Amino acid sequence: MNKKLGDGTSRFADPPRIVSAASVVGPKEAEGPLGGSFDAEIEDEMFGQETWERAESAFTRRGIKLAAEKAGMEIGGADFIIGGDLLNQSIGTTFGARGLTRPLIGIYGACSTFGEGLGLGAMMIDGGFAGRVIVGASSHFCAAERQFRFPLSMGTQRPPTSTWTVTGHGAAVLASEGDGFPRITHFTAGVITDYGVTDANNMGGAMAPAAWDVIARHLRDTGRAPDYYDAIVTGDLGSVGSSLLLDLARGDGADLTGAHADCGVMIYDPEKQDTHAGGSGCACSAATFAAVFYPKLRTRKLNRLLFVPTGAMLSATSVQQGESIPCVAYAVAIENL
Repeated sequence: MNKKLGDGTSRFADPPRIVSAASVVGPKEAEGPLGGSFDAEIEDEMFGQETWERAESAFTRRGIKLAAEKAGMEIGGADFIIGGDLLNQSIGTTFGARGLTRPLIGIYGACSTFGEGLGLGAMMIDGGFAGRVIVGASSHFCAAERQFRFPLSMGTQRPPTSTWTVTGHGAAVLASEGDGFPRITHFTAGVITDYGVTDANNMGGAMAPAAWDVIARHLRDTGRAPDYYDAIVTGDLGSVGSSLLLDLARGDGADLTGAHADCGVMIYDPEKQDTHAGGSGCACSAATFAAVFYPKLRTRKLNRLLFVPTGAMLSATSVQQGESIPCVAYAVAIENL
């Protein structure tokens, strides 16, 4: 069997199973439209910690442990933990995994990190290098604002195109064995796209071209049409990026209207919660997948999902230097076989 298809798509010979998924979120997420669907809804965004960054690590630890518990295993049963976040040196993940005594593979794909992790974890399992892998990603609104934009104490006005970074963590356990679980059948790695957007408050506009690029390449490589999938779900384009994605697809003769959904659009109520264009952050796609889409796959309300987390690969330094925003997306095909 040829495991490589076209330009960057991996096809798995024995598709790895997703045997559990877990979500932990903060109070704003719990108050949104998906409230009650998450495994743990923490009332204090500080999570009892002294800093926002330590709070993010606490979300990470809780998410990893919950995913392992839901898979009926101890954390020690995982061969690897794969994870990442938005903070410098990925301290949300590395400090959160401190003391868990499992080999850690830290990754960075900005808000696309969870999709990247699912793909890499599936490669490891299908390649015979692991039997069980825990994949996770976290973000925290306050920590992200301080790092990428302005300290909250400045009271800076947010433009309509801005998104709200999700506070929380999402995780999944991938395994080589198990009956009745949805499987990762294909993984298409993204290429960096840059359409010259320089506004750090317009992440959706910057990321939409990366989303369509990886979706189009995935469809081309696999020979599938958009309607093969019950849903094509992007990670955090928000309302602005989602509209642009549909326009880009139409420009290439594809209609995603009926199948497309976006985690960033789903997780908040923009009117009641003043979140403008929607949600973003590594936890946006990770927590929403675990809370909404994984249960639908398990109950077979969905049987074919193309999951496409998106990431803006900017830094505080690149923004200050006037650089445009390079972006990436990853397409993960998850199917009930």
